[in-house]
Amino acid sequence: MIEILAGFPDSVIALSAKGRVTRQDYEEVLIPKVSESFGRHSGMRCYYELGNAFEGMAAGAMWEDFKLGIEHIKGWERVAVVTDVDWIRATINAFRFLVPGEIKVFGTRQTEEARRWIIAN
Repeated sequence: MIEILAGFPDSVIALSAKGRVTRQDYEEVLIPKVSESFGRHSGMRCYYELGNAFEGMAAGAMWEDFKLGIEHIKGWERVAVVTDVDWIRATINAFRFLVPGEIKVFGTRQTEEARRWIIAN
């Protein structure tokens, strides 16, 4: 399940993944939110929490995540990923060169630091 988080500026798409994330989560929650946000802003930031309640991603969800990132590749100013999941950290580090904006990975104990970083000028 993907949940949109409140309390962030309009230029930040903030979300939390819990349980098993599916392609349907992307199609029903994230893709509409990203489309709506990029309709208002040319540059966006993304805050993504994958904490202790995160159980994994279905293959279809991983594909949608990749497509969504590539579709707006030049529009991502900053991306903060909060996770202790090793394969996610490794994947982000392996592909970070594809995103022209800044990407930082934070541990789950660094949630507040990640939130401050994503909204900082």
